[in-house]
Amino acid sequence: MNSVNVPDIIVSRLPVYLRALQYMAASGNTTTSSQELGEKVGISAAQIRKDLSQFGEFGKQGTGYHIPFLIDRLLQILKVERVWDVVLVGMGELGHAILRYQGFVNRGFRIIACYDSSPAKIGTVVGPYTIGNVNNIVKDLQGSSIRMAMLCVPATVAQDVTDKLVEAGVNGILNYAPVSLTVPHNVRLQYIDPVIGLQRMAYYLTDK
Repeated sequence: MNSVNVPDIIVSRLPVYLRALQYMAASGNTTTSSQELGEKVGISAAQIRKDLSQFGEFGKQGTGYHIPFLIDRLLQILKVERVWDVVLVGMGELGHAILRYQGFVNRGFRIIACYDSSPAKIGTVVGPYTIGNVNNIVKDLQGSSIRMAMLCVPATVAQDVTDKLVEAGVNGILNYAPVSLTVPHNVRLQYIDPVIGLQRMAYYLTDK
């Protein structure tokens, strides 16, 4: 099946499967079943089989899945068998924490530049990075191979920075700002808002 026709909810589960399979491989396992994988990720075996069937046949009844093969196929499907260059915009506490995070490269991503609008931060050095001026981001990125950005700016300026990123040719934006953004149809937006996650979780909790 053409991946553009696969529901986004299925695509969102593939990285979860991939992570679990990589942990299993690191523990020395070479085969697994949809039942075992489902127990590790909290998703039914039937749903896992249905999800994977969107992309072809990966296992055999009675023998299960060959973990290294399934890992390779998921890396290809998610297009993370390569390393994607990413820019980070917004060098507050969250931006600094993301720069320090060591888990990107071995999962397909590499931050290569960071930007801010504060004169006090522009030009300062954070680890191997020199913070650039966000007003130069269009000039810096246009014509480059960079297609992804992480947005860690205040909500009040998030749309303006997003417009700059789109003009620069970025068409994948991971937004940490607590605001909905408007982008052209060819730009993919993903939102991360811990408060929304907590609010959703609170719905299911019972008052003591």
